[in-house]
This record gives sequence, structure tokens and C-alpha cells, in this order.
Amino acid sequence: MSRDIASIARSVGGRLLVGGVDSGTPVDGVVRLSEFSLVGRASFATLVVASAPEIAAVFAGDDSRADALRSAVVVTRSDDAAVVHALEEAGVTAVVGASEPEEVLLPQLTALLAVDQAAEDRAVTSAMKVLTLAARRGGVSGVVAELAHRIDGWAVLLDRHGQVITTAGAGGLHVQDAVAVALGRPVRVRHRALQVHAVGPGEDLSAQLIVSPRTESSSRARELGSQTAALLDLVLRTDDPTRTERLGRGVLLEVLLAGGEPATSLLRRWGVHETTLTAFALTARSASVDVERLVSLWLNELGAAHILTQAQGVVTGFLRDDHVDEIGARVEAYASALFLGIGVSAPTDALAASASEAAQALEAARAEGRRVVHYRSIPTIAFVLDRLPEADNRRLARLLDPLRDPAGAHGDLLETLRVFLAENGAWGAAADRLGIHRQTLATRMQRIEGMLGLSFADADDRAAAWLALRAVRG
Repeated sequence: MSRDIASIARSVGGRLLVGGVDSGTPVDGVVRLSEFSLVGRASFATLVVASAPEIAAVFAGDDSRADALRSAVVVTRSDDAAVVHALEEAGVTAVVGASEPEEVLLPQLTALLAVDQAAEDRAVTSAMKVLTLAARRGGVSGVVAELAHRIDGWAVLLDRHGQVITTAGAGGLHVQDAVAVALGRPVRVRHRALQVHAVGPGEDLSAQLIVSPRTESSSRARELGSQTAALLDLVLRTDDPTRTERLGRGVLLEVLLAGGEPATSLLRRWGVHETTLTAFALTARSASVDVERLVSLWLNELGAAHILTQAQGVVTGFLRDDHVDEIGARVEAYASALFLGIGVSAPTDALAASASEAAQALEAARAEGRRVVHYRSIPTIAFVLDRLPEADNRRLARLLDPLRDPAGAHGDLLETLRVFLAENGAWGAAADRLGIHRQTLATRMQRIEGMLGLSFADADDRAAAWLALRAVRG
């Protein structure tokens, strides 16, 4: 609750007497003295509305409620010296001299707490909407990270055996505390606000969520933790059919690329009876476009089989020859920038060459800023590389050997060069695509020029570097 004892005193215009309950304790209920017996939750305060005669009667005689009131908060309109003295002597936290009439005081406090609870409920509902979205986008890790942010604290998710699944906030620093409290070990835990939420019902426990909000008492954090545990139970127990399907299609495409009779036989079982297919490679300029979902929708509309897979933002697959122009037209007309590379039609038992051609056509589309590129329309570099002996291709590729790291592998420098040339030397576009600052890009390019002995202001040097890049990729 956001309402604590001090804010209640201000709201009713009373004077606060601090006794056994701290003034910062959150309030969770209000009752008349005649209905009061004990405090429901030790970490929250219960308001007890009483008149001066009622207070005097409780502390003057042998009333069992006198001890219970030391854990509650008395609210009264009276500011009589005798009443104040009795409360202070008993060590009772109280709000005295409330400005509202006695008959109005209880309804007013009830309304204040109801409004506060409604605000808390709205905040929790809003947070759960965000957590649900995090579950869709980031899975278990996304949920736990968002929860830690929402409670302004840390969170640790353990499996049923006490092994860490994921942490968020400063959770990685408090794993031992989380494990100790989750497993009930006799270890002193240093976080008074630590909460443990079971993920899964009873004996069917699948995990435990341990959270620690920054504030020591937070009902919002407790409510969020409880509802998040229920959400995590769903996420942990739900198989992702799209991931399974994607993995399966990836394996199937490996069979097609290997070629031969197994490829043709697999296509027949897939419901594809064409003797030739055309490879395609499709990607988007914006990461916000779900390319795989988009092309799957198009194939559904065409009544075609989904012979495709996705890796690193590029969807590759095979189309019926008579569907190629239709997919190309949809790419051209799409609102966001898409890039499509199309290979040459090939027999179903020898599709690897068409797939390689589609990949090269996609690279050309990116480099030239064209939405659709057919491999047959780029005879320049492809013509040269396809007809050079293997030894000459390797000699071309050796131009870029100075960019290799100490282990002999190409890394950031090669990718920087490729993107810079693909963006036609546009500094801003290349830097954005690489996710680096323009000055960092300029520094890298100066270093690359020095290592290769080339000047990218020279057209021949740019062409030589591009040929070498394509030879390396081949």
C-alpha cells in the first residue's frame, strides 16, 4: 500500500503519537474498536477507530484488547489529555485530534484505503500486461528482468533443485541468499524484504521465484511476484511449437541442399511434386519486420508449401517457379524496405547451386539498394568469380588476409568493410547498420585502408575489395 500511518494522520488532520508501530508502516485495513480483536498481518498496520470513552474503558480495566492495540493504530477525534496520556503510557501508536466528526471518520478512512487499493490494483494490472508482453518476446529471462525493474529490486529464478535458471537486477550477487531461503537452509538472510513465490502448484513445483524489492514492505511487489510466478509457470510448461517447427524445417532444408534422391523423395512427402524449384533469400532493412511470418503468410495465400528456414534475420527457401514473380511483386510493393535475392531454377535433386545464387543475389540487392535482384541479372561479379579457377579465387581472397585476427579468422574489420561498401560509402547508413558511431567507423576504415594498402576513394580499389569480399564469401 502507498498509504502509511503518517499519510493517514495528515489526511484526517490529526496529530501522530508514535508508539509500537513505526509511522512509515503501510496500512491495510480499518475497523471499529468494537469489532477489533487482533492485527491480521504483522508487516501492515490496522487502523482502529475509537471514541474517548472506549479508549478509556479499554486501558482502565482488564481488557484483552489492550495488548492487541499495541500492534495496531488507534484513530480518534479526541485530543483529551487523559486519552493521550493513556495511549502514550500503553505505547500505542495513535492519531489523535482528527478533524472529522466521529460518525464520518470510519467511512472516510475506508474510502481512502479503497481508493488506494484501486490505484494499487491498476498499477499491478498495468505491470502484468507489460510482463505478459515480455514473456512473449523474451521468455523467462524477459519476465524476470522486467519484474526486477518493476519492483525496483532484484530477482532470482531457481529450478526445483535450487539451480539458477536466470537472475535480474542485482540477483547475481545474492544467489546464495536466494538459494538458502528457497531451500529452507539455516542461513541468516540479510534481506528483510525477501519474498519467495512458488512457481507451480503443490507437489508439481517447477521453480521458485525469489524477489527483493528496495523497500522493506511492499504489497505491490508481493502481488506482482505472486502473479509473475503464475505467469512463469505457464511459460516454463508451455512448449513452443514455432521453435520446434523452425528446427524441423531447418533440418529438412539441409536434406534438400544435400541433393540426390533423398531430396526429391522428401519433397514428395512434403506435398511438392514439381521437378524444378527456385531458391530465394529474403531479409528486411528494419529489425521490426518479422520476415519469416510475412513470407509464410504470402505462401499461405498462394497455397504453397513452406519450404523455408530463417537464420540471422534472413529467410531462405524454395519457391515453385510460377510463384517467383508474385513474391517479387509483393516485396516491391511492401511498405517497409525488403531485399529479395532469387536464384536460377534448378532440379529438385540439385538445389544447392540455386540457394547459393539466391544468397549472392541478396547481397547484390543490399549493396545496390534494390528490392528484388535475380541472379541472372548480375553477370558482372558472378560471371568473373564463377569462371575463375579455384586457385585464382583464393588469390583474390588473400587480398583481405591482413584483416584476419591472430587466430586466422575474419571478424569485425571484414564486416565493417563489407557493410561500408554495401552502403556505397554512406557513412551514416553504414554506421547505423553496424551499430557504431560514425567516428568509430571512420577510425576503422582508416585502419583497414592502411592494412590493405588501398584507398576507398579510388573506384578500382573499391572494386578490388568487393571482388575479394565476394571471393572470401564463396
